[in-house]
Amino acid sequence: MIRDYPLKSLKTLAASAVVGLSATMALAQDRSDWPNSFSVGTASQGGTYFVYGAGWTGLVSETLGIPGGTEVTGGPVQNAALVQTGDLDMGMVTLGPAFDAVNGNSALAPGLKHDKIRAIFPMYQTGFHAITLESSGITSFADIPDGAVVGVGPAGGTPGTYWPRILEGLGKDVEFRNGGAADLAGQLQDGLIDVYTWAAGLPYPAFSQLDAQTSVIYFGFTPEEQAAIIDAQPVAEFTIPAGTYPSLEEDHLSVAMWNFAIAHADLPESFVYEVVATVMENNPKMLEIHKAAMETLPENFDKNTFLPWHPGAVRWFSENGFEIPAELQG
Repeated sequence: MIRDYPLKSLKTLAASAVVGLSATMALAQDRSDWPNSFSVGTASQGGTYFVYGAGWTGLVSETLGIPGGTEVTGGPVQNAALVQTGDLDMGMVTLGPAFDAVNGNSALAPGLKHDKIRAIFPMYQTGFHAITLESSGITSFADIPDGAVVGVGPAGGTPGTYWPRILEGLGKDVEFRNGGAADLAGQLQDGLIDVYTWAAGLPYPAFSQLDAQTSVIYFGFTPEEQAAIIDAQPVAEFTIPAGTYPSLEEDHLSVAMWNFAIAHADLPESFVYEVVATVMENNPKMLEIHKAAMETLPENFDKNTFLPWHPGAVRWFSENGFEIPAELQG
């Protein structure tokens, strides 16, 4: 629905007009095989998935005129499993857990090859970052003492899966604490954990809240640590830019994984086509939802090198000049 906001910028008004045009076109087509509603798996409250997922779900729901809802989950591993089983229509995954899932190595369903999940659009890169209280005296990974308690995110989520592997690879003998983004932020403030690590699109809402409420220290990897992690884990070079948070005054070396939205293979082709069109054709709207959407662009489709694409997504990308490799057209 297009509302009249006379004080909006011309850019935002133009984006709204595109949404309205897309909605009109979508409403005009045959919907006989469409679902009555749709569901999207996100992650814990206080994380980027939660904010970003609720935003694009709402945008699609408004544009297509079909009820959509989000589910708070443990993150990518659980999202892949729930889409595989049909308990969720769509979800969001990082490519590391998705690779494990399609090869039957999911932590939640070992041995089950997730053959019903399909890529639908690229989201953004998940950067790995760490924060602690200024009073801790910790300013690097080398400073983390043996026996420290490190919050690593929900079990089965991207940070909860990969931060323990990363820290163990760096020789850290620490206790890992699972929890949601907002929960771990509270535990850090209360002194129940020593370090809070996370992985998501930037900026992390929970880190931003901590930065506003208390004195914090961020720390990244040394070049040697970054290289060792890249050799051992399915990640790529990444930099947390200075200014991402008010107290972050210099770039920090990091690593990252790409995130993609996924859908169940049996969803109607025309429905998924319109979902993809809504997100891919309205980046200004997506940026209003979360800054991480600066990477939610069709040209980033090629960051997926193994997940089969849904036919609806294949059609949209092909019509817009982006050719999905034949071996990935699921």
